Amino acid sequence: MTASSKTPPARGSAPALSWLWALGAAARLIFIWIEPPTRPVADETMWLMALTRIKDAGFSPFSNYPIFHPPAYPYFLASIQAVFGTLLAIKGAQALLGSLIIPATGRIASRLFGPRAGVAAAALVALYPEFIWYSAHFWCETLFIALLWWAIERLMAADAWSSSRAAAVGGALFGVAILTRETVLYLLPLAVAWLAVAKPQWRPGLAATALLTALAVVVPWTARNWIQFGAFIPVSTGGGLNLYQGNAGISRDEVYVEYYKADGKVEQFERARAAGLRAILKRQPGWLLEKIRDEGPRLAEADSLALIHIRRGAYENRSCGGYRFAAALVLIPWVLLVAVAIVATARLHFNRHTVLLLGLVASYLLLHIATHGFSRYRLPIVPGLMIVAASLAEMGCLAGRTLARRTLLLGLAMVAAFLLAPSLLDQAGYLGLLAPPDFEGFPPVCPPGS
Repeated sequence: MTASSKTPPARGSAPALSWLWALGAAARLIFIWIEPPTRPVADETMWLMALTRIKDAGFSPFSNYPIFHPPAYPYFLASIQAVFGTLLAIKGAQALLGSLIIPATGRIASRLFGPRAGVAAAALVALYPEFIWYSAHFWCETLFIALLWWAIERLMAADAWSSSRAAAVGGALFGVAILTRETVLYLLPLAVAWLAVAKPQWRPGLAATALLTALAVVVPWTARNWIQFGAFIPVSTGGGLNLYQGNAGISRDEVYVEYYKADGKVEQFERARAAGLRAILKRQPGWLLEKIRDEGPRLAEADSLALIHIRRGAYENRSCGGYRFAAALVLIPWVLLVAVAIVATARLHFNRHTVLLLGLVASYLLLHIATHGFSRYRLPIVPGLMIVAASLAEMGCLAGRTLARRTLLLGLAMVAAFLLAPSLLDQAGYLGLLAPPDFEGFPPVCPPGS
């Protein structure tokens, strides 16, 4: 069964979604309070540099920071720091903002499939361990995911009600999401085209409203880049390095050596982008298949920054038992989610709304396959997988019993096994069951045989 997309989410699910939002927000705040002592590592330290740089520049957009990264998350961090003065306040703000994906996901699932699916999807998001963990750490995903899924929810509401107001809000949220993670700039045309195409009635006005409001948010920053750097840089320069790094066929260190040979941020961006495009052309015609083979397992990997944090020694005290507990807490939900989402996809009723959902998820993954994969990069599409998985709550037990559906299920299961197998073997090494992989260079938390 699929709920009509022309009606708002069932009112009966609204109280449940409110309670689940409260539960999810409380879980995030409690985790911030009880998390063992830790320190920022890797990109966290880079984000936290924004607190000083933006403050020292008087919050002027014409400071030299940021340009490598989009501006929304650094300015979010600096703003909370300026008002409250503590990193704990930033974590609290992240927890509350991040918890807003709970009602957004529930409303989308209710609209697409029905109230039971809405409650199921919201419950999955509320209690998913990785979402809770990220709230207490300094990566842009927590803010970005909330913006992205509320943008999608508002665009679906605009479609359901033919509402220009909802389209404007959705477009504005999409714009802020772009200023948080530039990746979704390339998904905006897909979402806008979907909003315009609604047979038998075409709605270019709604699509134009969403597009113009998104551009109204993004273009001022593009103009800032032009004024300050004299180059057309829609949002940031980091994409050039990612494109080069993901396709060059040389080591990460060698990429950085080549990258920094150019003087100036714009020159580095243009050099890396050109080198990345040349590498892609050189690898044709098998480039895409090679990238799916190489980056797909990294995007789907049975791993998490939460576990890498432990392996890096970012926590003051770490033990094999603690690592094994954390691994079970993080990895079992991910593997189960993949399995349930595969079953649900094989049974799914495909219409323009489910096609939008799956299209956004697939397009986002393909963008990262074109650069490079990592467990953190898949996090923004995890709510989409949860919405698909939650659709099972509205399906009869006989759904998906046709030969074609069973063949699809088998094919998806085989793909998932291919994607997960390498990282499951790596995790067996981290857990002390096999010899640990040595590519990270960290001393093992669980020595072999422990």
